[in-house]
Amino acid sequence: MSLVSSSAPPADSTPPAGYRAVFAVPEFRAVFAAHLLSLLGVVVSELALTVLVYELTGSPLLSALTFALGLLPYVIGGTLFAGVADRYPARRVLVVCDLVCAACVAVMLVPATPVAGLLALRCLVAAVAPVFTGTRMAALTDILGEGDLYVLGRSLLRIVSQSAMLIGFGAGGVLLTVLSPRGAITVTVVTFLCSAALLRFGTRDRPARTGDGGGTLLRESLAGARLVLGDRRVRALLLLFWLPAMFVVAPEALAAPYADAIGASPAAMGLLLCAMALGHIAAELFVGSALGPRTRSRIVLPVAALGLLPLLVYAVRPGLPLALAALALAGMGAAYVIGLDQWFVDAVPQELRGRAMTLLTAGLMTVQGLGMALAGLAAEFFPVHQVVAASGAVGTVCTLLLVAEVRRTAPARMSDTDGRDGADRHMTSR
Repeated sequence: MSLVSSSAPPADSTPPAGYRAVFAVPEFRAVFAAHLLSLLGVVVSELALTVLVYELTGSPLLSALTFALGLLPYVIGGTLFAGVADRYPARRVLVVCDLVCAACVAVMLVPATPVAGLLALRCLVAAVAPVFTGTRMAALTDILGEGDLYVLGRSLLRIVSQSAMLIGFGAGGVLLTVLSPRGAITVTVVTFLCSAALLRFGTRDRPARTGDGGGTLLRESLAGARLVLGDRRVRALLLLFWLPAMFVVAPEALAAPYADAIGASPAAMGLLLCAMALGHIAAELFVGSALGPRTRSRIVLPVAALGLLPLLVYAVRPGLPLALAALALAGMGAAYVIGLDQWFVDAVPQELRGRAMTLLTAGLMTVQGLGMALAGLAAEFFPVHQVVAASGAVGTVCTLLLVAEVRRTAPARMSDTDGRDGADRHMTSR
């Protein structure tokens, strides 16, 4: 039996709900505040823990591994524990995840904790993250419904994620000038506890989607992954979240060597790291506030298909201004995800929604880590600017092939009514 929903695309007359309408929902305000607090705490702790591991070991490799361990366990947690998102009430799962993370970070503060223990705790926090994020994504459909408010709510959380990377690393740097690394990590314990309190007292307790079906959690998680990946339409949508994200990270992964190659200052490297996030935030705010549901649906496939083309500018080894413009444009290309969110929630049945969204999150983080690793490996053999340009070219070809698959799997009603004008045209961060 197909998982595809046959719901029609939004009508032209549907006005944009606007971000203000999302904030009018009290439960969403609690979720938004919890997300902001915990995300800032995580970003600060990543920076502080990296510094702490370097101070304890003097090893650049172990220091870099601390960052990598924030991505690698996502695939484990998202695959093996995804069943939690549907098997237990969402509020309970979210609060327990926050408390587990707070406990792990608290143990990091103990001076006797060895470096291996610090890295293991970092892995555990990262394994919990996709379960938390997938559960929250599914819970948003209960809080905001499955229509435009949900799409805008997801958009706001993504904007916060992009902004937290910019603000959190800056705030972490400031904190480390006045506090020890462990002192800065303490902030994360507080933010996790505050997030747990906001979710516990600011959201309603709703029943689990599926309950305990008698099977083991591992079996339910793996069965859910098979059902999600086994459906052609849902699989195509997942890949449309994942593939562009895998290729677009190349210039960020190689920002330091590229800045060195063009003789730019360390401050310029910071600009190279920020440009894409700023472009993403600006485009998402515009698309979410100025465009209606139907228009957001129309632009998904064209924007996804063209989103990686700005990276081709790197073929001419551009200077800083042109590189920043290309990165900002590539960031704007991620705005297609707003419409894709609606397609995905329409395509996945409610009883699988938590597992599907947990898998979506785990896959997104994993492919970004893989993309960074592959870009770094390629840069060992080829000039950095050629690697970034090749990422744009190969990524565009792969995305075009995927766009064709998404169009082929579009629900019949959507194809019949909107195939002519593209309305059927259908993934940060840490």
